[in-house]
Amino acid sequence: MRTPSRLHLQRLRQLWRSAGWPCQDLVEVELLAAGWVERLLEADGRERLRLTDAGIAHIAASLNRNRAARDAHEQLVERVATEMQRAGRIAWRGLSLRAGLPPAEGDDSGKTVWVNAMPDVYSIRHSTVEDYLEPAIHEIKVSRADLLGELRRPAKSAAYRALCGQCWFVIKAGIAEPDEIPPEYGVLIGHETHLELARPAPRRACKPDFATWMALARATPLLPPEDPQSAL
Repeated sequence: MRTPSRLHLQRLRQLWRSAGWPCQDLVEVELLAAGWVERLLEADGRERLRLTDAGIAHIAASLNRNRAARDAHEQLVERVATEMQRAGRIAWRGLSLRAGLPPAEGDDSGKTVWVNAMPDVYSIRHSTVEDYLEPAIHEIKVSRADLLGELRRPAKSAAYRALCGQCWFVIKAGIAEPDEIPPEYGVLIGHETHLELARPAPRRACKPDFATWMALARATPLLPPEDPQSAL
């Protein structure tokens, strides 16, 4: 193997953080065969594992990839939040919300299923009339794997839709086609310099429930973007 899989990288990080006591499973066999870890014999006869320079280099490369992905994600989140504010909306980032969903098909208990949701951007119109708030959620994806993983979790997607009247996916240009995203969502494509509207989000009447209002009251909305003309 020339490139470690996600499982191999996870085990390498575990060995780096621990004392290196072996599990003696097939994952470690592959790590040893690839030369990413080595065996050390302790004075008492016990054996432990230690990362080689090649193993450390793979961890460092993985860290740099993850950091770059986080930076790209945060930049796109900030751009979307700014656009919402310029459109006359109040925006929040990092909210922790709860959505009550109907029981799954085949569940005769009738109990509400509560799902936690942390949308990248949640926004409402700047209005004192509750019917005009039009809550919206924008979920930002900068990698195809992350997008596909989200689409495979229907409960999380349903929670987003339950919390807003417009639900959007904002995808980095090139990771997917708009047709791959279910029609219940609007699609914005994030380019280097602008956001492209690929498909508008269906609108539904929606008012924030009491739990959402409490979450908004505890959180701080984003400060409005600076006006470049304000200093003139």
